[in-house]
Amino acid sequence: MAKQALILIDIQNDYFPQGKWPLDGVEAAADNAAQVLKAFRQAGDAVIHVRHEFADDDAPFFTPGSEGAQLHANVLNQGNEPVVLKHFVNAFRQTNLRELLERRSITDVVVVGSMSHMCIDAVARAAADLGYKVTVIHDACATCDQDFNGQVIPAAQVHGAYMAALAFGYASVVSTEDYLKAQAAVA
Repeated sequence: MAKQALILIDIQNDYFPQGKWPLDGVEAAADNAAQVLKAFRQAGDAVIHVRHEFADDDAPFFTPGSEGAQLHANVLNQGNEPVVLKHFVNAFRQTNLRELLERRSITDVVVVGSMSHMCIDAVARAAADLGYKVTVIHDACATCDQDFNGQVIPAAQVHGAYMAALAFGYASVVSTEDYLKAQAAVA
């Protein structure tokens, strides 16, 4: 039987409106992530939080030890829910994330958080490459506008492009509502 874990990626204060690097739609995404988190807790499934800090104090956001680098109040870890500290885009790189999953015999991972075009993309692809069945809850993820070659790419297009790419070859990409309905039907 499949064992699943929820991985909450970088839902940290600096990504919210008063932070150093606010994302488009981050509050709605965090609210959806909190709904998924509640369902995992109620089911007794594994929950792993990931928190990013840059290595130096000159970082544009997530500076070491800052309030902005702390987990947002909507999704604080509880009890035995581990918090993985990472210093790179990919949450598997030089962390104990894989060990935590293996120790719990996890086969399926559900991913929520930020930023869609960076850390969500990286963890979903890495997890798939490591053999996990991956689900990304698209409306529980957020990103921001991007600049490319002098053109501003709106956050909604950035998000859509990355979710489409993940859905094409790396993950099941579903809404919070659809995911929770499917989980309720199995329970």
